[in-house]
Amino acid sequence: MSEAGQAGQGAGTKVLVIDDSNTIRRSAEIFLKQGGYEVVLAEDGFDALAKVNDCEPHLIFCDILMPRLDGYQTCAIIKRNPKFSRVPVIMLSSKDGLFDKARGRMVGSEDYLTKPFTKDQLLQAVEQHKRAA
Repeated sequence: MSEAGQAGQGAGTKVLVIDDSNTIRRSAEIFLKQGGYEVVLAEDGFDALAKVNDCEPHLIFCDILMPRLDGYQTCAIIKRNPKFSRVPVIMLSSKDGLFDKARGRMVGSEDYLTKPFTKDQLLQAVEQHKRAA
């Protein structure tokens, strides 16, 4: 498939993936690029906060369990900034617990995706929240 044909659905949409796992970051990057999205990667909350300002993503996937600054803190800081308060944040976690989902909502996340995720789950989440944004 040509580059032009492949860039159909995600063209112009920037997605930031924040996860301390290199494997998860790379998987998400491959899946999202196959969907035609522009991808920016961050390995922790501090890295992400610097990149949010620089790249101005349309959607953010944020791991919960990270060193230094966890996903809840990272999401809360992003959501407190008026410039990014409307950017959808989808929490990523290996646990599918009610408490984690509720806590994610409390800090402003729009959704929750359990790891490991499939390409279809990831792209479906982007499509769903891209329209809502």
